[in-house]
Amino acid sequence: MAIQENKSDIIWDQELIQKYNYSGPRYTSYPTALEFNEQFSEHDFLKAAQRYPNKPLSLYVHIPFCHKLCYFCGCNKIVTRHRHKVDVYLHVLKQEIINRSALFKHRTVTQMHWGGGTPTFLTDDEISWLMSSLRQSFHFADNAELSIEIDPREITTGTIQHLAKEGFNRLSMGIQDFNPEIQNLINRQQDEDLIESLIGQAKISRFSSISLDLIYGLPKQTVDNFMQTLEKVVKLSPDRLSVFNYAHLPARFAAQRKIKDDDLPSAQEKVKILQSCIEYLTHHGYNYIGMDHFAKPTDELAIAQQKGILHRNFQGYTTQGEADLLGLGVSAISMIGDSYAQNQKELNLYQEQVEKSGHALWKGYTMTEDDKIRRDVIKQLICHFYLDKSVIEERYNIQFDQYFKEDLSLLSTLQQDGLVDNNHDSIVVSAKGRLLIRNICMCFDIYMRKIARQQQFSRVI
Repeated sequence: MAIQENKSDIIWDQELIQKYNYSGPRYTSYPTALEFNEQFSEHDFLKAAQRYPNKPLSLYVHIPFCHKLCYFCGCNKIVTRHRHKVDVYLHVLKQEIINRSALFKHRTVTQMHWGGGTPTFLTDDEISWLMSSLRQSFHFADNAELSIEIDPREITTGTIQHLAKEGFNRLSMGIQDFNPEIQNLINRQQDEDLIESLIGQAKISRFSSISLDLIYGLPKQTVDNFMQTLEKVVKLSPDRLSVFNYAHLPARFAAQRKIKDDDLPSAQEKVKILQSCIEYLTHHGYNYIGMDHFAKPTDELAIAQQKGILHRNFQGYTTQGEADLLGLGVSAISMIGDSYAQNQKELNLYQEQVEKSGHALWKGYTMTEDDKIRRDVIKQLICHFYLDKSVIEERYNIQFDQYFKEDLSLLSTLQQDGLVDNNHDSIVVSAKGRLLIRNICMCFDIYMRKIARQQQFSRVI
């Protein structure tokens, strides 16, 4: 398959960005989670687990607890100082681990990620206990990717050493912004010296990938003060960077009501912040992977993209998309076989259901043949900015242009604007179109043709 060169090149067209900056999915799945339904049963989950028995397995473990409320956050979390809640949760989580692992006893775990909440809310002993429980229940590959999200405010360098001892070899750290005024407004005060020492310890402990998370669009952010944050971040030299768009949805997330609308940057300023960010990071040695992700050319994400084997799932861009994904813990999502499944979102319901039934399945979705075809098209475009039509034709025995006649008609407007080229044998996203890749993917999303669906998502920029 021919792969497009210079994927990190971006051409910034302000007029087109304004034209296409409307709401749309991030495509961590297709169909999106809006299509999940409660008719999806435990029988459906068991059937999905048997669909591809030889696939490797990726685990996602959700730890929902946080020490302190960050006002911008839209994650499923529980802010508490009561340690007994953790004891109860870990006990129930182990029950789920034991019961679910029985379905995958012949699989090899090649990847695991702990997210939250704040996984490092757990003490060192609790981390060791949970890792032991997982290793007793699943077979891990010797070279498995083990990653964890950490909050730099509540840990020491000793925590980093302990994570390495337990086998973790990748970490992501939330920075958001280094500006003290902005940190106060979002209730996330952090010590820069501690962050530097934590990253230094991670490098000493031979973590193979260190990722830092930033957010643009926060209160009182400007191009100038965000550039100061970027300068500090580049000096820390992480392998990867995620620069997320802050979606202000106070009606949905109560904590965001503590952020004043008048403090937020204007839409124009927000777009300028993103533009300056992309220009600065690509100038300082980072590849633009897609959407809000950047990586050094030597990082596995960048290498996978160049080789045409990058994937995308609920954890974002990944090198292990061919693995089934099993989600464990409250609200965790699985991608098993040709199905999606999500656990109960409320902590009490999660715990009660696991203790009663051995699992916490809430809802899910089994893909149709059309869903699978569209999923593969969208995944190729969002990961590689390129699609070889013959690959889809051979895999699904279709004639691409005929099958997607209506979709290509929708794409034609974007083609006229220079965002994409629809050739006889391929679809190629231009340097102008890469920032608007979600819009291009939406042309192939049959569910997005229901207008109400579009209102459920954040803007693309």
